[in-house]
Amino acid sequence: MVSREDVIAAAQRISGLVERTPLIESEVGGTRVWLKCECLQTGHAFKLRGATNRLLQLAEDERTRGVVAFSSGNHAQGVAIAAKRLGIPAIIVMPADAPKVKVDATRSHGARIVFYDRRSESREEIAARLAGERGAVVVPSFDDPAIVAGQGTVGLEILEQMPVRPARIVVPCGGGGLSSGIALACPDSQVAIAEPEGWDDMKRSLEGGEIVPVAADAPATLCDSLQTPRVSPITFGILRDRNAEAVWVSDEEVREAVRFAWREHELVVEPGGAAALAALLSGKLEPVGGTAVVLSGGNIDPDLHAQIVAKAA
Repeated sequence: MVSREDVIAAAQRISGLVERTPLIESEVGGTRVWLKCECLQTGHAFKLRGATNRLLQLAEDERTRGVVAFSSGNHAQGVAIAAKRLGIPAIIVMPADAPKVKVDATRSHGARIVFYDRRSESREEIAARLAGERGAVVVPSFDDPAIVAGQGTVGLEILEQMPVRPARIVVPCGGGGLSSGIALACPDSQVAIAEPEGWDDMKRSLEGGEIVPVAADAPATLCDSLQTPRVSPITFGILRDRNAEAVWVSDEEVREAVRFAWREHELVVEPGGAAALAALLSGKLEPVGGTAVVLSGGNIDPDLHAQIVAKAA
């Protein structure tokens, strides 16, 4: 359903509409690694890439009727920014407990927000109902070939920017749109994913050979951007076929990654965006030579960030 050629086409389509984010050198455990700073993307997350690629392919009548998306914040902002730029009405279904900084940012781009309870309501059902009432197009956060292709442009940039061949690329994973897109873009690199503790459904799905949803009693996590209850056949299939490695990280390991990014590079990274870095710093993944780490987002409440970085590891 989606190929490396689709990723290349997406890069050409969105050129000039998204930032080419920096790739900076760092060191973990005495090994040189490279950090891909999607936390410095417009909207402070990689999500603008896929949203822009998807919305640019809407027909004129679809643009008039608008779009509906569901997200805890980063995809919400990506769709809201892309829709505003293209003059497309946007409704975003967001969990009631989404971080205020993400809600405010999404609203600032002109999107209408509809809240839901992530424990008792289905965001997909709400989005489908709203779209049906208006004849709008649902723009999912990862279960869409155009979204996956757009996110994969991160991988193309890594290939162009790294001074050595990326042997391993470590990526935070919620629904898997970013990691599967990168897997397509970088067929000669080993892709590893990091998920929050208790929300490691992609890991368990890959291990079991079929999609396994997150348990209903999954624990609370700082990584709100990675709280996806079920991955999609598209993303699962790509990562399965690429033999992706998968690990989970704890909230404390994520906190240390947030601190590391600030202490070593003065980068503001949100907990979910730091999950891949946490996997390396904790030793759950070895920082082999030629490792790239994606810092996927930087939308974190300033007070929370201050509390995390102020506390000694």
